[in-house]
Amino acid sequence: MPFRLDVLRARKGDCLMLHFGTKDDPRLMLIDGGPAKVYGPFLAPRLEAVHAARCLDEDAPLPVEVVMVSHIDDDHIKGILDLTRDQLAQPKTRLRVASLWHNSFDDLLKTRPTELTAQFGAASFGAGAGDPARGGDAASILASIGRSAESGEVDAETEDQAHAALVLASIPQGRQLRDDAEVLQWRPNHKFGGRLILARAGAKPVTLGKALKITVIGPMQPELEALQAAHDKWLRERETDKKKEAAAALAAYLDTSVPNLSSIVVMAEQDGKKMLLTGDARGDKILAGMELVGLLKKGGKVHVDILKVPHHGSDNNLEPDFFERVTADHYVFSGDGEHGNPERGTFEMLVEARGEDGYKVHLTYPVDEIDTARQEDWEKEQGKEEKRKKKKPSTQVRSDWSDEEHGLAAFFAAHPALAANVEIVPENGPHVIDLSGPVATG
Repeated sequence: MPFRLDVLRARKGDCLMLHFGTKDDPRLMLIDGGPAKVYGPFLAPRLEAVHAARCLDEDAPLPVEVVMVSHIDDDHIKGILDLTRDQLAQPKTRLRVASLWHNSFDDLLKTRPTELTAQFGAASFGAGAGDPARGGDAASILASIGRSAESGEVDAETEDQAHAALVLASIPQGRQLRDDAEVLQWRPNHKFGGRLILARAGAKPVTLGKALKITVIGPMQPELEALQAAHDKWLRERETDKKKEAAAALAAYLDTSVPNLSSIVVMAEQDGKKMLLTGDARGDKILAGMELVGLLKKGGKVHVDILKVPHHGSDNNLEPDFFERVTADHYVFSGDGEHGNPERGTFEMLVEARGEDGYKVHLTYPVDEIDTARQEDWEKEQGKEEKRKKKKPSTQVRSDWSDEEHGLAAFFAAHPALAANVEIVPENGPHVIDLSGPVATG
């Protein structure tokens, strides 16, 4: 039976397609859509190719079992909003989607949008930034609160406000996606009674098609309850804060809460093969979630065939024990170097845990392109640290970028056995990790 993961280039985000079902009845699950400029060049052509391979009638819609958006971050949801906007118009490739799996921010936190906009105003939600409900252009949002996007010059307080604004700007994206899905008749969270998708002790896997089992590992109910409490506290206390102090508090709150606690994490299993799809969840939360649902013994280990490495390979989300306890035959790193991801430190953890051989690494962009973007990010952050140091002498400033010490190219050169097992997702054409027999994928 077909069981394949289709990995697409998605800039700094994620965009995956899971092929399953049978040879005569192939099924498709779409997981995240990346940020802006992913749907047009990458996702739409891939859907067209799959449609051409599977649908004898060119006017027939392509069946899609599930569209899953792991969480509200723009680099996961924006491409799906581009997809729904296309579907609501006159798409080249029509889809017949059975269900949308997504936990919107205000469903998670039972939050009225006015409670969030009151502090930051319309600019926080992308007003004046193209199409705010669908996620405005980031540069426009930053410019709307006084940041020069071209120079990158921003003090720490304004950066906190900018970060808060960008994350808040993705909240109406979740509501827009929900509205689009209703018009398109994509049933919300249909395998979960229309309720939030959560990991619960004793919960059984849901089944898609005849044999694909999906076990929800995250988010977990206790974390969401703590998130609600922290959010309510922020709402109560923000009235006494100065605007920038409140922005800093909210930026820190969102940075640690939304990506780490609200990402939908699932284990997909068919015919004894496993894929662990992690969104932007934190490694320790993934381990705790697997223990909660019975996929991992306390302190134990588990092997999967494919691991989508959490949060684009950020070393802030992982510890070495994650790679010791969760081993895989294939590690997928989705990121183009923006924000420093994937980080060299994450590969160092992987090699420390697994050695250099016996598994494959899949990168969505060539190593030299990733390193170029990582160096730009490194030097930008170094510049910010230097400016902060002038105001606060105790601020630590990172060293100058060194290809040898910080570059991925140098790391792979020093680990030739690992480098021999690195595969790059092509710009044009599919990159499919096949765990099964043949299926028409285009």
